[in-house]
Amino acid sequence: MTDGKIPTVRLGDDGPEVGVQGLGCMGMSFAYGPTDAGESRATLERALELGVTLFDTADAYGAGENEKFLSPFFKAHRDEVVIATKFALSIPPDDPTRRVIRNDRPYIRQAVEASLKRLDVDVIDLYYMHRRDVNVPMEDTVAAMAELVREGKVKHLGLSEVTADELRTAQSVHPIAALQSEWSLFSRDIEANVVPTARELGVTLVPYSPLGRGFLTGSFADADKDLTADDFRRHQPRFTGENASANVALLDPIRTVAEAHGASLGQIALAWVQQQASVHGLPLVPIPGTRKVSRVEENTAATRIELTKGELELLEPIAAKVAGDRYADMTFTSAGRE
Repeated sequence: MTDGKIPTVRLGDDGPEVGVQGLGCMGMSFAYGPTDAGESRATLERALELGVTLFDTADAYGAGENEKFLSPFFKAHRDEVVIATKFALSIPPDDPTRRVIRNDRPYIRQAVEASLKRLDVDVIDLYYMHRRDVNVPMEDTVAAMAELVREGKVKHLGLSEVTADELRTAQSVHPIAALQSEWSLFSRDIEANVVPTARELGVTLVPYSPLGRGFLTGSFADADKDLTADDFRRHQPRFTGENASANVALLDPIRTVAEAHGASLGQIALAWVQQQASVHGLPLVPIPGTRKVSRVEENTAATRIELTKGELELLEPIAAKVAGDRYADMTFTSAGRE
């Protein structure tokens, strides 16, 4: 590491080199309550200074508003950043718990053109299928995505929340550079089948919500009591009521490790995820989301923390004790179909 920048890792076998930690940009204009556009822009600039080069968005975030918000930053730093966006998912504004998913070819072609326009770029570096529509054969979806690569609209393909078998099928049609799935001290279901398959196929893991949507940082203890009415975490089972009360107690071993390192809870949670690269023998790029300069500095510093074998053992039991699912409807996740 030089000049305080984080190390780099490659996406897939022939994808771009990116910082070993990326930035999830969803919260800058969607899902997590009120935002400060100026602070978010400053966060983007500081992240890039620290070596973060993979910036993650999606057409579903604010119905395209997130892509529009990021566009000026991407244009100003086009040769320095790797733009990742997604298609397939829409969230009705009147029901934030509902998901509408499409993976068909006409929709994909419509979606990519809309994202290119909002982002105001000629090509998307990494284009993800956000969620799986089980009514469309995986081969057909990936074939349609591969057309976009041949046409120069997209450089590399990614998938999100797919099972090991779905990943294997996709890879047989076109190389997959990255697989995005939730992976944290609270969410480890992908380790059974998805992670070994990604390792075998040379696919880089991109863990989203590595901080448990902020819960692992200790920034809130009960979504209903601590978060604003428009924060979508109020609809996630593990963050409210009795589940939240039970899960708060699971932060105690993280706090013990944090005190030993003079670090924050969030830094230990992130260090644990980063260290899974060596534990499981595959490249990974977590994308913690933040809209504050101080947090992106804190998060990137976690790449320099190495947990001991004893600390890893202390943290190991946490996930099995978590109360509540990640989502109210788990059918849209890989765990819901494994």
